[in-house]
Amino acid sequence: MFDIGFYEMVIVGVVALIVVGPKDLPKMFRTVGQYVGKARGMARQFQNAMNDAARQSELQDVKKAMDGVSQGVKAATDPLGQATKSARAYANSMMTEPDPIAEEEAAKRAEAAAAKSAATEPHFDEMPDPEPAAEPVPAEPKK
Repeated sequence: MFDIGFYEMVIVGVVALIVVGPKDLPKMFRTVGQYVGKARGMARQFQNAMNDAARQSELQDVKKAMDGVSQGVKAATDPLGQATKSARAYANSMMTEPDPIAEEEAAKRAEAAAAKSAATEPHFDEMPDPEPAAEPVPAEPKK
């Protein structure tokens, strides 16, 4: 971690022995050990928090993927529901979108019906003379 070799540790120990003294050296090592332990604990907590965040992010991605798969599984295991949904969507699209072919056919039928009625209806010049009205029959007197 710090890349300190054996000889460097010996030099630090000798300097600490000279500066601190043999009487207070065990207290100093205990205090340094406590601080190092606290620093390691904080580093471990930070590392665990980062791992949890990464794991949670991965879980959310997996959950999204599984939701997509579960929708596919539902569709595969419920063919009647899927067919019903598909039929409703088709019916709605047919109700909202006009069919251009059907409109053309309806227009042609209307034109043909108009031409047929025009051909069968007599024109005013071709109309026959009206029949003379019958003379009224006198009523018999009552006795």
